[in-house]
Amino acid sequence: MAKTLESKKACTVNPLKMSQPLGASYAFMGLDNCMPVMHGSQGCTSFGLVLLVRHFKEAIPLQTTAMNEVTTIMGGYENIEAALLNIRKRAAPAIIAICSTGLTETKGDDVDGYLATALQRKPELQDTALVYVSTPDYVGAFEDGWRHAVTGIIQSVVAPVTGEQAFIGQERVAKQVNLLPGSHLTPGDLDELKEVIQAFGLSLITLPDVSGSLDGHIPADWRGTTLGGTTLDEIRSLATSVATLAIGEQMRDAATALETLTGTPYHLFDRLTGLECNDRFLMLLSELSGQPVPAKYRRQRSQLLDAMLDGHFYLGGVKVAIGAEPDLMFAAGSLLNEMGAQLTCCVTTTHSAVLAQLPAETALLGDLEDLEKGAAECDLLITHSHGRQAAERLNKPFLRLGFPIFDRIGNAHRVMVGYRGTRQFIFELANLMMAHIPHADEGSWPLPDIAQRVARPIVAETELTSPLTLDGVEP
Repeated sequence: MAKTLESKKACTVNPLKMSQPLGASYAFMGLDNCMPVMHGSQGCTSFGLVLLVRHFKEAIPLQTTAMNEVTTIMGGYENIEAALLNIRKRAAPAIIAICSTGLTETKGDDVDGYLATALQRKPELQDTALVYVSTPDYVGAFEDGWRHAVTGIIQSVVAPVTGEQAFIGQERVAKQVNLLPGSHLTPGDLDELKEVIQAFGLSLITLPDVSGSLDGHIPADWRGTTLGGTTLDEIRSLATSVATLAIGEQMRDAATALETLTGTPYHLFDRLTGLECNDRFLMLLSELSGQPVPAKYRRQRSQLLDAMLDGHFYLGGVKVAIGAEPDLMFAAGSLLNEMGAQLTCCVTTTHSAVLAQLPAETALLGDLEDLEKGAAECDLLITHSHGRQAAERLNKPFLRLGFPIFDRIGNAHRVMVGYRGTRQFIFELANLMMAHIPHADEGSWPLPDIAQRVARPIVAETELTSPLTLDGVEP
């Protein structure tokens, strides 16, 4: 398994990672009728806003406290109070969610104290839920910002359930579950997971739910806040669910916080891209619902197995260089490994416990320069759109994955989870390799170095160790 290393360079060249405030703002986009706010300068907010707009091709509501040299030195209370009052007056959101930036963190603004003072001084703010999370952009990465934001939302909004109430079954809503998705899941991924969960007769509350706000729809009316997502009442109802499903190691903190507050047990899945992990996911849903796995998912499982057999001819032995956030790297990298590919160069953005499980020798906390150097001897390069120049220089097949992707459309609807999403991801990878290897469509590999690395047999291990029952019958 992978050993995590840190780059020793004096500076970052061509950054791979996105900042914590951007990750937190993205999480706030998954709340309905919310106004995300960055507590910092206008430039900090503008940069994040441009990335979100270019990735989703949608209007993005994002405000700033517009700190300048004087207010930074004197303290940002007046800016925060003015921002809260202006936002409430003009947009009337149900939630105002604030995240810090490196500027205000370096100054040491006591934002929690500022909010308490503002609520005392301005009683008209009492009808608006206020959420604050600390997300300095000089540490951590996009995934960390999302993690802190979701945990902060739960701790700020969900009322604690103490004593015997936490264990009284009558207090729970039968067959209601919580879904805590990581930042690596797209709106399309969330739609797929919702469909799977609801097929078992379960109702669910998703936090945050970017599939409701950033799924590329044309709204019936315009408003200045987020359109769709998790409502304030739904956040408060998280305590009434019978279980929490957390997707990605980054969601462990949020799931643990919710369990501590409400007693709701959680089940963590480090990925849902692959065969065995989806087998476990569906079996858990069957256990929670008391219903057998629907027939269509056994059919999809069979289709995935066939796709793995077809795809491994083009992915087996392929050397891969991948640069992504830890959970996304683990999901994509683990599937590639199961398809017979070799994770030769892995560059990531931040520390995570899931990196220890990555099927590679090392995972480097570095930048796109490190990725380009490591990709020189690889057959496939995978990262976000900022890696396109490196792929051109190296003349390597290039798969865009992660955030941001600004030179392709449809990013919100990409699906990589579940049997169906895993199948499509395999097709995307195999087709990319076919397009870059001469005569690959004829079933031959003319390049000797690749031909010698053609895949080992796959799926046998996961097929045998992952029984999926349908009405009590094993496949």
